[in-house]
Amino acid sequence: MSEAAEDLQQEIETSPYHDLINHALNQDFNKANEIFGDMMTVKMSDMLDQEKIKLAGQIYNGEDPDDEDDDSQLELDLETEDDVEEDEDGEVQEPDSVQPETEDE
Repeated sequence: MSEAAEDLQQEIETSPYHDLINHALNQDFNKANEIFGDMMTVKMSDMLDQEKIKLAGQIYNGEDPDDEDDDSQLELDLETEDDVEEDEDGEVQEPDSVQPETEDE
């Protein structure tokens, strides 16, 4: 095997994701929980560092705090045109699938 392939294989074997899944499959949940906690700590630390950099840029470089980055959350419009229907009076009616069914007595 080439040196690059060996390095990749070693990286895969020592990946925390790989270890987490292996411990979960082996039902060693305490060790899996520890690895998960470590992974989340690293991710939170990275996010805090990014926010520190952003804040420092606003304070020292005069960057606009309203600039939206690509990593900002987007609002989704989950309502489609078919979901909302208006009757003749302009009142909004819910779709048939949402309205409760009435039993015929």
